[in-house]
Amino acid sequence: MSRILIASLFGITACTYVAPQTVITIADARAHKSNFIDIGVPGDSEGDILTFDQPLLDEQGSRIGNNSGMCIRTRVGHSFQCQWTLTMKNGSIQVAGREFDTGTSAIAIVGGTGRYSGISGQMESVNNGDGTFTQILHYWVR
Repeated sequence: MSRILIASLFGITACTYVAPQTVITIADARAHKSNFIDIGVPGDSEGDILTFDQPLLDEQGSRIGNNSGMCIRTRVGHSFQCQWTLTMKNGSIQVAGREFDTGTSAIAIVGGTGRYSGISGQMESVNNGDGTFTQILHYWVR
């Protein structure tokens, strides 16, 4: 029996190492504020919706794309369930998960297009308190 056949019978395949990558972006909600859609009980309440389409900046403050999506309030004064897309000239990254009102949120990277096709990983999102959000993406592209 040939060695290739034996290796294939045991599911042995060659593995390639894909180095993790990190990119830091800033979602700028100062110029393009979120649109708050008040559902049900007036004021901040479960089911309220935030929609946004904001400039996406690099660490130096230069515009590199758009940060667009929506969030649904799931726990008043605590968190939203969100999904959004970071769109850049070389592709897009889709993320989804719980975004906390304060502190750091760990958001799943659920897909991508272009250069980011096959992406996986997570994004840390931090509300900077000044209308911006720092987004640190830790990812692999296979």
